[in-house]
Amino acid sequence: MGRLDGKVAFVTGAARGQGRSHAIELAREGADIIALDVAHDLPELGLAYPMGSAEDLAQTAAEVERLGRRVVTAEVDVRDGSELTEALGSAVAELGRLDVVVANAGIAANLALAHEITEQAWEQILSINLTGVWKTCKAAVPHVVEGGRGGSVIITSSMAGLRGYQRVAAYASTKHGLVGLMRVLAAELAPHSIRVNSVHPTQVNTPMIMNDETYKVFRPDLDSPTVEEFTEASAAMHALPVPWVESVDISRALVFLASEDARFITGVTLPIDAGLMIK
Repeated sequence: MGRLDGKVAFVTGAARGQGRSHAIELAREGADIIALDVAHDLPELGLAYPMGSAEDLAQTAAEVERLGRRVVTAEVDVRDGSELTEALGSAVAELGRLDVVVANAGIAANLALAHEITEQAWEQILSINLTGVWKTCKAAVPHVVEGGRGGSVIITSSMAGLRGYQRVAAYASTKHGLVGLMRVLAAELAPHSIRVNSVHPTQVNTPMIMNDETYKVFRPDLDSPTVEEFTEASAAMHALPVPWVESVDISRALVFLASEDARFITGVTLPIDAGLMIK
């Protein structure tokens, strides 16, 4: 018996990384999965890492199916509210219900001092990391409310949503903004027995973190820091003796929040931070 038997969970950014891990772990606990991802590169963003692909999204679906669960996928940009609403509505109609919402899709920021960020770069990251999460919730919450069974909404923020890091002002602003959105949703949806929480990972071993631009965030004293130099700086931030965590570490906390084990937990910012906050 899984903790999420008979439930349906919706995950954005599901093609790889944390999103894929979330879909798999939710399925492992018995949930059927709606897996959405933009599933192609967005060159206009100028990111230091490639986005997930259609092949990656198909791999996520295959891994869910190996666990004996149903899965519906769609290639959707969370900035497109109408497309998101249409794709999710079709998936819910196919799977019959919606119980768990995981608003996970997001991008990293390119480095710049706050007063030097271009207006375009600022607006792009807000449109995905903050407005995209709001659009995800706007599309999904009515289905959970309509089910009348309660449910769980989990928003992926970051440790950058709880403290400040230099040269990522736009990213940190979105991740702080998600905390405000989460708290308002938690208050508004409590009468429907829908719980809303946010997870705040430290560095996670995914392509979004393991790239040269991120290494520079943690070693601004070096022009071209290596992964070894990033590892040393990252480990020094944590009370526990690790440089980063794995996607599954976030997924296991997320599954807990989605399950009845957390039935009275709402409005919480949950760090999965290897002791970063106490260091």
